[in-house]
Amino acid sequence: MAQTAIQLDDSTLVRGHATIGDFDLTVCTDGIYLLDGGAMFGVVPRTLWQKRIRPNDHNEILMGLNSVVVRTGKHTVVIETGIGNKQSPKMQAIFGNQALLIESYAAAGVDPDAVDIVINTHLHFDHCGWNTTLHPYGSVTPTFKNARYFAHAGEVAHGHLQLDRDRVSYLSPNYDPLVESGQMTLLELSGVGATAEICPGISVELFPGHTAQMMVVHIESVRVAESRPSAPHSPHACYVGDLIPTAHHLDPTWVMGYDLDPLRCIEERKRLYARAIPEQWLLLFPHDHDTPMARVALNEKGKPVVA
Repeated sequence: MAQTAIQLDDSTLVRGHATIGDFDLTVCTDGIYLLDGGAMFGVVPRTLWQKRIRPNDHNEILMGLNSVVVRTGKHTVVIETGIGNKQSPKMQAIFGNQALLIESYAAAGVDPDAVDIVINTHLHFDHCGWNTTLHPYGSVTPTFKNARYFAHAGEVAHGHLQLDRDRVSYLSPNYDPLVESGQMTLLELSGVGATAEICPGISVELFPGHTAQMMVVHIESVRVAESRPSAPHSPHACYVGDLIPTAHHLDPTWVMGYDLDPLRCIEERKRLYARAIPEQWLLLFPHDHDTPMARVALNEKGKPVVA
């Protein structure tokens, strides 16, 4: 498992930067981890997916843990918080995760105490781990003590069911203390495409499939596009969550074994592309360490690819 030996220094702890109108976006990282390549590509044969990403001898592929920090001028918003530091030794040995997010924030000049909004697209352990911090004597406290957290109420309810299919993905200390204290706001969006504004310029939209209540996060500067007539791209970014975990998953049918409803994922990807491609959105991927963001176009075969 040589891939786990990768070390990230200050030059690689910040994975990317973009400007969307008046908003500043920085992609930070909780480091890398390893997942089974077959699980990440579902029914797609290895002979095909290994042409895009090379597995190690254990059929594992290197994944990123991207956390996007949006500075709007009025708010400091964090989207997703990686795996965190609460994994058991057994699980840490399996995934090889690094728990680097706080170091990454420091490298990017982000003070966790200055963060006032945290958004979780869903509550799988690799998206909300640093919501809270585990201390040496066993206590768990909010990592962002001055922030208001947002997640979907259905995600918390589903996590509490502890179903055989996905109970390993839901770790109560990542969210229940925040719900109990009132620091986490639970959204009640229902119906495909339902939306809610979190703050001016940042909203969430329901894109079910990976989980029943997974949301994407829209980032659109309050500065209107007409104020930058020479800008080549729409002033719109979208953190797509596990709808499209990496740039290798852009093909609508290349869905994951982890998706609860893969057929819905295919349709929801198409629905996203119908807007994102003609409007040239900047897509932000949660698990692509090397390509954390990209605009997408259709190739000569009509397939979505990195533009």
